[in-house]
Amino acid sequence: MIDDGAALPWLVIRQDDNGNRYRVGRYATQDEAQKEVDSLGGRGHKQLYWVERVGQAAL
Repeated sequence: MIDDGAALPWLVIRQDDNGNRYRVGRYATQDEAQKEVDSLGGRGHKQLYWVERVGQAAL
């Protein structure tokens, strides 16, 4: 069995206007995850998106 955390250790997180956080997707590299953040952020939505590594504490 493959541990998804090891294979896809980078997360894209979204925070809505009410402070609720959601995992948007998991990615193999930080660069892939950042490209998704850049794409989502460029759509004009007021949501906040960022990249986290699995197990990294959110600030």
